[in-house]
Amino acid sequence: MRRSSTLARQVLLVRVGRRDDDLRGAGDLSLPEHRYADRPRRRYGPSRFQRAEVEAIVPVSPALAPATPVDEPAMSIPLLPGERTVARRMKFAVVNACTLSSLMLGMLAIFLAMQGEVRVAALCLIACVVFDGLDGALARKFGVASPFGAQMDSLADMCSFGLAAPVVVYASLAGSVSTPAAAVACALVAACAAIRLARFNVSPKDGRFFCGVPTTMAAAVLALTVAIGLPVPGTVQVAGVALLAFAMVSSFPYAKLARLVKLPPWLWLAPVIGALIDIRLTFALIVVGYLISGPVLWLRQRRTA
Repeated sequence: MRRSSTLARQVLLVRVGRRDDDLRGAGDLSLPEHRYADRPRRRYGPSRFQRAEVEAIVPVSPALAPATPVDEPAMSIPLLPGERTVARRMKFAVVNACTLSSLMLGMLAIFLAMQGEVRVAALCLIACVVFDGLDGALARKFGVASPFGAQMDSLADMCSFGLAAPVVVYASLAGSVSTPAAAVACALVAACAAIRLARFNVSPKDGRFFCGVPTTMAAAVLALTVAIGLPVPGTVQVAGVALLAFAMVSSFPYAKLARLVKLPPWLWLAPVIGALIDIRLTFALIVVGYLISGPVLWLRQRRTA
């Protein structure tokens, strides 16, 4: 038994590389030299002493905070990039005042709709559309466009066009259709407006077409529908509201207003004459034509691709 034990001990000493001399004392922490340090280690790998050193260095978890706190000043991102002169700050304040005006008018439209003043609330939504277009135009003209302004505009659009517009439409449909149907249609407008605005913030911009009906235009259509009082059944109105909601999140290309303005002048004669004859019918035809233009352009692009 002793011989077998001695033989096994010698084999283990050869495999791990025993040190030449014993440790000189219990308090000596210096690592000893290995007996077979000159041999290649492809077969046996690092020694137990080297493994102990590596394990002592490797941290337990990468989520552990550093032992000593790092005193670095917090970097604040400026709301207005570029020169911070008094004139630029005033222009920046004017632009954001337009955005906040759109937000406040949206809140006012909700309050008016709750009190039964549906048409006045619809006019407030139209004013929201005006201020929403004004803040972007002023920001580009004054040269104070910023990421902060873009986020403010998106949040104001969600309040005015994603929440206030469905509330006004719901108040206008009360009594003419069933309450669940009106609630579902208006909830679709709110949900699709949120999806549309979030997608717009993270998608590459196209200078020619919108990807889906923009939220501002959808709210303008709903507000004008309530303001002029289209003589259509309530069921048709609910179906139109739901269709407009799905058009916001569709991938159909819709022409921007800048491209529509560049159309030949004679094309504008028909809407003008039609508005003088019957403004309600003309408005309905323009809205239907614009909604149909998206799928038509989409089919055209697929054929030419």
